[in-house]
Amino acid sequence: MISDTAAPAKPVPGKPVLFHVRGLLPGLALCVAVTALAFAAARAEVALFGEAWVEALVLAILIGTTLRTGWAPSASWQPGIAFSAKILLEVAVVLLGASVSAATILSAGPALLLGIAGVVALALLAGFGIGRLLGLPVRMAVLVACGNAICGNSAIAAVAPVIDAHSDDVAASIAFTAVLGVAVVLGLPLLGIGLRLSGVQYGALAGLTVYAVPQVIAAAAPLGATAVQVGTLVKLVRVLMLGPVCLLLSLLAPRLGGDAAGADAGAPRRGRPRPPVHHLVPWFIQGFLAMIGLRSFDLIPHAALPAMEHAATLLTVVSMAALGLGLDVRTVARAGGRVTAAVVLSLLALGAISLTLIRLIGLA
Repeated sequence: MISDTAAPAKPVPGKPVLFHVRGLLPGLALCVAVTALAFAAARAEVALFGEAWVEALVLAILIGTTLRTGWAPSASWQPGIAFSAKILLEVAVVLLGASVSAATILSAGPALLLGIAGVVALALLAGFGIGRLLGLPVRMAVLVACGNAICGNSAIAAVAPVIDAHSDDVAASIAFTAVLGVAVVLGLPLLGIGLRLSGVQYGALAGLTVYAVPQVIAAAAPLGATAVQVGTLVKLVRVLMLGPVCLLLSLLAPRLGGDAAGADAGAPRRGRPRPPVHHLVPWFIQGFLAMIGLRSFDLIPHAALPAMEHAATLLTVVSMAALGLGLDVRTVARAGGRVTAAVVLSLLALGAISLTLIRLIGLA
């Protein structure tokens, strides 16, 4: 899913709306500037090599990350960066729903739909087992497994209150998952090319392994429109598994007990409010599904579809720029060796399970 950076600051009572809008402008302008550089670099690739080997989506992440590594934006930049990374990205996902119809979903077939659920279940078990073998506390192992199997930081954030996870465990899980998520976006296309996967096969692989919905778009784009469509569809089915998983964990939470290996072992855990069931499916996923419904019933004017597609692409690139600007690769060193090993090994297991599914159901 999405939420790889901090959420935009909440409005301060008594302040006019214009005040809050002005607070977004510096960071938003910075993200737009990075986006412009990314598109300019992509055009330069076309001029020099005849095609863009690295898409603007990926270039925006690289430029943003490079800038962030050498310079830490001050507090005045943060609201606009966070707004771009979260809100604009979620709007882009909603708009993307206009490119998918119910017929497209049904065309995936029951084998793929059931296979996605199976991959999530196996990845959860594998991730939890790997975490426990490496000595992670129970709740942290659950966080790593859910983040890896479903949708990265958003899954971690959703599951944490359900299992009453310690804040330190949540922070450590999110820190490394954010970095690894970007690394997967950059490296997965090379794997797809190396394995000579078709657009459908690679799209399924991206949808099954990449953490966030917009990151799937970025990872799939280098292999074409078919890969993007299939990847988005597969990823959204995978995201929808978050609701059932959270409900199951809410039933298992009382049985998790104390974490003997955790820093908070033996400490009393204060109960945190469980999220309502309707909050387990984020608003932008609901919006995406609503757009699919409108497209399926032909309620979106055909003349508007290209503009919506272009808007979704532009907003996604701006969001990827913000993601890069919010990512300091040095956070990897602070995440801890056991967490690093657990996340990397869990991701490798997820990749192996996903490739096995693709081969078993015979995607062309």
